[in-house]
Amino acid sequence: MTKLRVHNFAISLDGFATGEGRTFEAPFGHAGQRLMGWFFPTRAFVSMSGHEDEAIGSGTRGVDDAFAAATSEGIGAEIMGRGKFGPQEGPWEDETWRGWWGEEPPFHSPVVVLTHHARPDLAVGETEFLFRDLSPREALDLAAERAGGLDVRLGGGPTVVREFLEADLVDHLHIVVSPIILGRGVRLWDGQEGLEARFDVEVTASPSGVVHYVFTRKAR
Repeated sequence: MTKLRVHNFAISLDGFATGEGRTFEAPFGHAGQRLMGWFFPTRAFVSMSGHEDEAIGSGTRGVDDAFAAATSEGIGAEIMGRGKFGPQEGPWEDETWRGWWGEEPPFHSPVVVLTHHARPDLAVGETEFLFRDLSPREALDLAAERAGGLDVRLGGGPTVVREFLEADLVDHLHIVVSPIILGRGVRLWDGQEGLEARFDVEVTASPSGVVHYVFTRKAR
């Protein structure tokens, strides 16, 4: 059975998953790269990005790398909100924007982009972006159909993850708490009181300073 999985979803100590002031140059707004600072040095990210880091070579191993690598295992499609694809709002006035990832996105699979505004589907490298106005259940059904029997990754951002949690569709939720205070932005946990009752929770601290929380859905 296809599972819906969230991986490497970083939040600050005060619960923000992105900062204010997002632009094309600043995908996380005023948070900069601080939320994902644990992720970029890992061997999994260096391999995913297609080049060796000059300072760390092929990347670091250890706890963070093990979690980072799991994001691609057994995944056949992704669902993301429009904000993860780009910072535009409203009608798509400029369709030349092809995402943050350049001509070789790391997905290599169908990606369902949730948006209330129509736009033609887009193929970039091995990745196909499907722009759809769908409910969480409808989006999961479409992604599962395109996943070829594999699992579906829910990429975010925080508003989309909240919607899928509220619809009780998430089977695996990996949250990474970074030791920073953002103070403003978009929070993940708003309206999620009692969420932990639906999941088994495991916690792993990393020498990098982040803490990995893995929520695994209990039997329904």
